[in-house]
Amino acid sequence: MAGARSRNFEGWPLFANSFRPFFLLAAIQAGLSILAWLPMFYGELSVSSAFAPRDWHVHEMLYGFLPAVITGFLFTAIPNWTGRLPIQGTSLGALLAVWLAGRVAVTLSADIGWAFALAVDAAFLTLVVAAATREIIAGGNWRNLPVVVLVLVLLAGNVAFHLEAHDAGAADVGIRVGIGVVVVMISLIGGRIIPSFTRNWLVKFNPGRLPVPFGRFDGVVIGCSALALVSWIIAPLSTFTGVVMAVVGGLHLVRLARWAGDRTFRERLLLILHVGYVFVPLGFLLHALAVFGALPPSAGIHAWMAGAAGTMTLAVMSRASLGHTGQALTASPATQAIYGAIIVAALARVAAVVWPAQSDALLHIAACGWIVAFLGFALAFGPLLAGSRRRALAIMGVPVPAR
Repeated sequence: MAGARSRNFEGWPLFANSFRPFFLLAAIQAGLSILAWLPMFYGELSVSSAFAPRDWHVHEMLYGFLPAVITGFLFTAIPNWTGRLPIQGTSLGALLAVWLAGRVAVTLSADIGWAFALAVDAAFLTLVVAAATREIIAGGNWRNLPVVVLVLVLLAGNVAFHLEAHDAGAADVGIRVGIGVVVVMISLIGGRIIPSFTRNWLVKFNPGRLPVPFGRFDGVVIGCSALALVSWIIAPLSTFTGVVMAVVGGLHLVRLARWAGDRTFRERLLLILHVGYVFVPLGFLLHALAVFGALPPSAGIHAWMAGAAGTMTLAVMSRASLGHTGQALTASPATQAIYGAIIVAALARVAAVVWPAQSDALLHIAACGWIVAFLGFALAFGPLLAGSRRRALAIMGVPVPAR
């Protein structure tokens, strides 16, 4: 792997690395969006969006929040992949401004027009794909190009979402395309970083059984996952989809068992990656049950989105924020509280589908857990991301060295 080049950056530290502004603002947007969504769900609040309330909520999670996290991760990783200079300063600020403009445009699309909102919203991922492709090609790092292809498919899903919502009044296919891309990305990236980080920690702190590194079996599982998700996008309740979802869920469980996650309980920063990945096979298995009439179809969707996507983003954001700012790779009490909140949120959201009689209470628990997790991340890690290391360590309960 090529070593990342860097330049001395003399501006505001928030714009020194891509992960800093995108992780921080994505967390704030995720928390505030759910804070607004619950009153919207009960008809107590409305926004001037051309989308129906459910579609606004889904879009801002799937095509607003997650692309920001993906961008923060991608443009932090690409310099390591290619050895080229990172995006910083004015260029990074401009990219962030385009993302923010998309959030405003979608929320006010009933006033500014759906087509204009589409153009503004789609501009962000278009720029991300263009910049990432340029960097990977210039660096000759072809093996990581599939990640950019997935972002391109996510862009196509976003455009389809807008068009479908305008033409049909609901964006069901656009939603499934976006979720499918997110699940494949978690399977691909998680399958590389989880066993790698686990191996590094176990060798140092808990010698013994080690995780199996990424190999042919992982490639087969990802390929089968893509097949199952394509079937789900096209025919979500077909018998073939149900069968292949069940098989793929089992394969992911086997894959997860090979990563020695049971040996990581001493370090929550590592354990949370394994816990977050559990929701990937759970989503496949819940959807298989839904195909055969045992559960509503949304159970698997919430396992993937609130569970896998919510937990894995917090796990990756917290670890990357610590590692790339030179902090110890260990979970502070505040970080562990954030992890606890997102797990509660994910389980409650799935349970609200499984036990509809208790859905009101469970929805409130899920929303509160999600808000605490993401706004808690912004509070705990915000000062670190913005450049105030001492304040961040104090908030997280880490002893602050004397000046």
